[in-house]
Amino acid sequence: MIRVIIPSQLGSLSDAPKEAVIQVDGTVTPNAILDALEVTYPRLKGLLRDNQTRQRRPMIRYFVAEEDISHADPDAELPAEVASGKEPFWIVAAISGG
Repeated sequence: MIRVIIPSQLGSLSDAPKEAVIQVDGTVTPNAILDALEVTYPRLKGLLRDNQTRQRRPMIRYFVAEEDISHADPDAELPAEVASGKEPFWIVAAISGG
């Protein structure tokens, strides 16, 4: 089981919990996690990635083991700690402004 930490702003828009536990079949990648998350919580679809291109939204960041992987290959395999549920996959909504 994969643990995913979802920011409260997105959770309130989608009825997703702060920490979701999902199942990913096959290789655990950021895209595989997001696909499973969108199936489990359909209202997240379009909030994290563009519906057409599947590209990450500009103000959304992904973290694994305190490392920002937002610009890494979304189809790259994640560490075993994430696949085992030991470490969560973090989705962070960035804040901008002055």
